Amino acid sequence: MTRIGLYPGTFDPVTNGHMDIIGRAVKLVDRLVIGVAENDAKGPLFTTAERVEMLQAEVAGIDADIVVRPFDTLLMHFAESLDANVIVRGLRAVADFEYEFQMTAMNQRLNDRIETVFLMADPRHQAIASRLVKEIARLDGRIDSFVSPTIAARVREKVGVTS
Repeated sequence: MTRIGLYPGTFDPVTNGHMDIIGRAVKLVDRLVIGVAENDAKGPLFTTAERVEMLQAEVAGIDADIVVRPFDTLLMHFAESLDANVIVRGLRAVADFEYEFQMTAMNQRLNDRIETVFLMADPRHQAIASRLVKEIARLDGRIDSFVSPTIAARVREKVGVTS
């Protein structure tokens, strides 16, 4: 049986923390699907198509079976459509746990055949949040230690700063 993992998120933008979780998740599954949520309610900086394209470029160098796909359905419906066995979630801090705990409990009630696996972010990346990366960039701060050079350039271009 092929173990298919789903790592969902908005990835607006993809950070070094996300890449850390991706790099470790591929060790647990045969195929990793990165699900890019079309969550317009969060007011994304990048379109869904841009986020998918950026993630495809970022994971291109990883020697693993990785697919990047957008989704705009209930997470469990998307996971079922992929025949996923596992949902991968990253945890940065205790504050993440309470929200993730509730989501996992609800998902378990919707489909108890799909397990949720939590990976703790590497301590170097625990403070990184896409929301903060965007805010720092908007205020012309340096984001190079939080995202790849390619993503940093794209974020700076999108927010209209040049540093």
